[in-house]
Amino acid sequence: MQAQYDAALEWLESYPELYTVLSVILLLLAAWLANWLVKRVLVRGLFSALRATPIGDDSALLDSRVIARLANIVPSVIISLGIGLISGLPEELVVVVRNVCQSVITLVIAVALSGLLTLIGTLYERRPNARIKPIKGYVQVVKIVVYLIAVILVVAALLDRSPLILLSGLGAMAAVLILIFQDTLLSLVASVQISSNDIVRVGDWVEMPQLNADGDVIDIALHTVKIQNFDKTITNIPTKRFITDSFKNWRGMRDAGGRRIKRSLLLDQDSIHFLNAEELQHLYRFSLLQDYLQGKEAEIAHWNSNLPERARDPVNTRRITNIGTLRAYVDCYLRNHSGVRQDLHVLVRQLDPTADGLPLEIYCFTNTTIWPAYEGIQSDIFDHLLAILPEFGLRVFQHPSGANMREMGSESRSRS
Repeated sequence: MQAQYDAALEWLESYPELYTVLSVILLLLAAWLANWLVKRVLVRGLFSALRATPIGDDSALLDSRVIARLANIVPSVIISLGIGLISGLPEELVVVVRNVCQSVITLVIAVALSGLLTLIGTLYERRPNARIKPIKGYVQVVKIVVYLIAVILVVAALLDRSPLILLSGLGAMAAVLILIFQDTLLSLVASVQISSNDIVRVGDWVEMPQLNADGDVIDIALHTVKIQNFDKTITNIPTKRFITDSFKNWRGMRDAGGRRIKRSLLLDQDSIHFLNAEELQHLYRFSLLQDYLQGKEAEIAHWNSNLPERARDPVNTRRITNIGTLRAYVDCYLRNHSGVRQDLHVLVRQLDPTADGLPLEIYCFTNTTIWPAYEGIQSDIFDHLLAILPEFGLRVFQHPSGANMREMGSESRSRS
């Protein structure tokens, strides 16, 4: 057997070109076989072993394909080591093949590191406090750095030069690089400020009217912040705009657990008057007003008793008004409402009179921040107030409509 092998080897050596070709084919077959064995045996065995651990069935680990990508290094390593053992190949070809293999190894490692960074970011986002301190922007920056280093190493390997030579030449290209990557640099600075100052988080409701954005933040990346508007459209806003432009973040409202109601009733100023005895007796039926009316009547009686005899004419005395009584009623109504937060501001006030009536503003906070529930509480409050106004002899101001004008026209014709 050994004699036959020696004879075949001597015969091949007599044909150096054929020997070289067969050696190259055997080297490629060895690289393919090693790649097959690593992926079929080693990688599958490693995944089988990982399935016995708590993280073995994690989809994020499988999607990252870090181990499978690293397995692609094996063929390049075998070719790089074996190409120098083949006789008859030009030295230049050997150098080129080794440089290409080294470049492939560098790219494979860079892609694997990128997958590992993606895996780290995915696992971090599962933490409860990941919304407070997102790291997606930092992960993308590290990926960019990894790929930049990989490109430098690949170019240096293909040119068969030291990477330090290329790095020394980058100083002259700094201005060009800054110009090319200015958006990335600005976004990086903005991401650091957003994270360190806790300006915006995933899940925050933000409002940026100048960019037609009004909705929840669903993703914070290096270059863009993705917002899902309430009409389910998506708005992508450059990260740096959250530093340079003003916007409203409703997180404080959600953290407080109460959403503000700030709305006015426009009252017809012609319906405002002093209450007479009959009207006062009528309003005493309101349980919410009994303490107010008794206290107010005692206060006014004491005030008026100290006036001179001539000043006791009704036009010179203090009297209870229907608008003041309504304001007291609304205040008591809100303070007894189950949907209004009593530990936050509850205020009923008059604003400046306008041509559209006297605004009576209700300022309070609901005990929920859920949008439908908030709107329901607010509507219930104003439904009640609009319906109760006639009990106080008050009317809501309303511009005349077409029906009003027709009624006025028919009344004028009937009188004529």
